[in-house]
Amino acid sequence: MISGARRQLWSVALAIACTAGVALQVQAHSLSPSLLELQEDQAASATVHVRFKQPKIRVLGSNLLPVLPDSCYADGDRSSAEEGTGIVLSWTVRCPAGLVGARIAVQGIEQSKSSVLLRISLADGRPIRQILTSADPGFVVPERESALGVFQSYVRLGVAHILTGFDHLAFVFGLFVLVGWGRRLYWTVTAFTIGHSVTLALATLGVVSLPSAPIEAGIALSIFVVAVELGRPPDAPPNLMQRLPWLMAGAFGLLHGLGFAGALTEAGLPQDSIPLALFSFNVGVELGQLAFLASVATLLAGLRAVVPRRLASLRFEEVAAYGIGSLAAYWCLERLSVVGFGPGL
Repeated sequence: MISGARRQLWSVALAIACTAGVALQVQAHSLSPSLLELQEDQAASATVHVRFKQPKIRVLGSNLLPVLPDSCYADGDRSSAEEGTGIVLSWTVRCPAGLVGARIAVQGIEQSKSSVLLRISLADGRPIRQILTSADPGFVVPERESALGVFQSYVRLGVAHILTGFDHLAFVFGLFVLVGWGRRLYWTVTAFTIGHSVTLALATLGVVSLPSAPIEAGIALSIFVVAVELGRPPDAPPNLMQRLPWLMAGAFGLLHGLGFAGALTEAGLPQDSIPLALFSFNVGVELGQLAFLASVATLLAGLRAVVPRRLASLRFEEVAAYGIGSLAAYWCLERLSVVGFGPGL
């Protein structure tokens, strides 16, 4: 009786995972932040060059609209172009009063389920950066960016990136199922943190430069490896990955850090606060991971209280292995097709 229920649960897990994979596709990062750049022209007084980049794949019905100060007015037509995984709108405005002290906002952030990176370059070269969210969609441009402002902005960016990166969350969830809640999970996640922090810094600073497509495919493969481990029989002799999960997490963390670097490179780093920005982004990623793990633990504790005893006797690791493995396999094939090693999907 239980074996039949187990087969049924596996089938449901596979169907849900495959359907989610088709719906998400590259949406492991499709909810990546949009980017709004405002650059004051150093030669032409009051001229501001605007560049607004949005991901091609975004929430259906969402429509982001930059809102500039009332004193600014358009100076010429807009141009549109594709750039990587995004669409870029460019135009020029005239702002006689300048940008300092003005409020910059973006409408529609709540519907987009994401955030907007605001990057401003003043006429004298001073950089200003801010993360616009549904809770705080507007920003008054200060005369100079403070250390606290840098910290808050990049913490928000790190949290937003990890919570909209479904592939990274799938990997962290797999680690949770593999090692369980407790000290082993702490050391495993810490090793993952150290790994991705190292390569994040190296890639963002330009020490390491690798194409994004094979990196994304490798991240999907790392998730599949974790799923395979979860599917091992409970009586199978422990291998190196099960005895030393922190070692595996640290090694794969090096790969995931290269993926994190894409979002940080897109946002840019304040040249006078690079160490602080890197630290803050990592803090945001870790806060997002901890919030996700706490939510998962709470959800599972609630499910154990309401799930029928017959289903509770099933191996959760096996069901998780099928669900995570199906998504990871789909992401592998989809991303390898972009690299050119797999069939087009």
